[in-house]
Amino acid sequence: MPWQKIITIEPGKRSGKPCIRGMRITVGDVLGWLASGMTIVEIIDDFPELNETDIRACLAYAAESESRRAMLLTHAAS
Repeated sequence: MPWQKIITIEPGKRSGKPCIRGMRITVGDVLGWLASGMTIVEIIDDFPELNETDIRACLAYAAESESRRAMLLTHAAS
């Protein structure tokens, strides 16, 4: 499932940060947990409202955002 069906951005929720399915859990929260060493299973155990597809959508969103950022920087430097 593409991340666009899972990641939502609402100006009044979490200061407009990208969230998962309209919840108050942000992509940044999930990425931080993964970066700290938590596994997908551990995250789901702590936050049972999440599922593996949600977490993979966060990774896909972050990867696409980084690609877009790199492309913008490349064009700006040209």
